[in-house]
Amino acid sequence: MLLSPISLLVLLLVIVFLGFKVLPEYERAVIFRWGRLARGIIGGNGPGVIIILPFIDRMIRVSMRTVTMDVPPQDVITRDNVTVKVNAVVYFRVVDPQRAIVQVEDYLYATSMMAQTTLRSVLGQSQLDDLLSKREQINADLQRIIDQQTEPWGVKVSAVEVKNVDLPQEMQRAIARQAEAERERRAKVIHAQGEFEASQRLADAADVISRNPAALQLRYLQTLVEIAAEKNSTTIFPIPIDTLAPFIKGLLPK
Repeated sequence: MLLSPISLLVLLLVIVFLGFKVLPEYERAVIFRWGRLARGIIGGNGPGVIIILPFIDRMIRVSMRTVTMDVPPQDVITRDNVTVKVNAVVYFRVVDPQRAIVQVEDYLYATSMMAQTTLRSVLGQSQLDDLLSKREQINADLQRIIDQQTEPWGVKVSAVEVKNVDLPQEMQRAIARQAEAERERRAKVIHAQGEFEASQRLADAADVISRNPAALQLRYLQTLVEIAAEKNSTTIFPIPIDTLAPFIKGLLPK
């Protein structure tokens, strides 16, 4: 039974609709023809318009944009036997769409699992102090290791950032006591340093006065000016012994 012209036209439109695909700039196509990876596709793998054979070719879209993946919190035991809960963020993107589809079943899930296991492995080899103070080095190690594992899948890991490190309450109190003790130590050191410098300055001043007696008189006059400026009701004038020495000698019996 021959098809009518209208039916042929409808069938042609359906084939054209199914055969023409438009991919945006950030997507690429992986096409299978009769189950095998097809390479000679009109229009390539995108972006733009590509033509496939309906009912024969199967097209899978792959995004080339950077994916931000949140790694769930992981219980980690550090090298100094402290249990912490750590989560992270992984930034990656597909650089080879064909390998991302052919070499691994689900590259998103596989990358997530790889990030979780690597996070526990790397942080388990670090001490708590390194985990808190050397965050950049740990992030670089995580990025390098995960990227090496995902490279056969056509996935490039650009960055890994450790977000939060949740410590037990006992460890938080211990760290707070340690920080407080460190601040007290620094305060005592600074105070002792100030006392030492002050004693050095006083020793220098005493040396100058001993070599120049007139400096003592100038200091005496300056002290009187400072006392008068305070507007006290009672003012005490200290008299140096050197001033009274001639009178004392005159009163002594000869």
